[in-house]
Amino acid sequence: MNNSLLSDCHKQRDFFTCDVFDTYKNDTASMEHPVFSLSTKPDFRMLVYKNNDSTIKIKPSYTGLATIHDKDILLYLASSLMNAKNNGDKINQVVRFVAYDYLKSTNKKTSGIQYQQLKDGLSRLKGTVIQTNIKTNNREIIREFSLIDEWGIVKKDNNKKMVAIEVKLSDWFFNSILGNEVLTIDKEYFQLRKPTERRLYELARKHCGNQPTWKIKLENLKGKLGITSPIRTLRFNIRKTTKTNHLPEYNISLQNDMVIFTRKSPPKEHKIPKYVTKKEIAKHARPGESTQQVIDRLKDLKNALKTP
Repeated sequence: MNNSLLSDCHKQRDFFTCDVFDTYKNDTASMEHPVFSLSTKPDFRMLVYKNNDSTIKIKPSYTGLATIHDKDILLYLASSLMNAKNNGDKINQVVRFVAYDYLKSTNKKTSGIQYQQLKDGLSRLKGTVIQTNIKTNNREIIREFSLIDEWGIVKKDNNKKMVAIEVKLSDWFFNSILGNEVLTIDKEYFQLRKPTERRLYELARKHCGNQPTWKIKLENLKGKLGITSPIRTLRFNIRKTTKTNHLPEYNISLQNDMVIFTRKSPPKEHKIPKYVTKKEIAKHARPGESTQQVIDRLKDLKNALKTP
């Protein structure tokens, strides 16, 4: 698939159309491992990371490594897929979404620059190749793959902006969705502009989660961030972050080169919704189900969706 309009043949295949959702999801594999570049300039390094039995080699294309801002595309798709999956709807590895909806949902402007950045991000996601033995959905994958298998523009408006995009997700990423290997993230994540701050939040969410505290040595944190700058630079940046204290959900402090993450407040309690609308019952009823069975099932699904 190239960047031009998709052929009529392509349009006939099954795909999943992104819909609105109320929680954002991140896959746990890329939260644990530094898959995405934190550089603000084109990054053409080949990265190699080892963590226990896992080894990751990340190889750039001629457009450079996929960045943590490019990852917003995958977060958006994961969120919509998990929303549908938790509601009992069919999902597909081929996903279609509206460019404007994606930009608004991830706290971006909707000018021509943002549409071009979306296109460039898709290119980097397709071009970045990962060789890994990370396990997803109880399967160990030892092979090379791109973050997305293919992408294309479905149609353009009169101003020649991308209106709808079609993406085929990699088996690795789609298996994370099928295996529920995702965590809920705070929407304020998309307000973080500095790549290192985004990565710090990911690590806090993955390792601290709903616990009161998570501690990690500065040297070990450097490896998890996937940065090459000296330890003194990281120490300086962590101290700056402790002063601003604007990471969503978590405080961060530094004591004797020990980085400490603590929750800003206890996790919210999620209650099962009291009401299920008649429209929802009619839409999601399965053959042979009573009305009460539909109501109970939808309440459980809504509750599961809201639970981190």
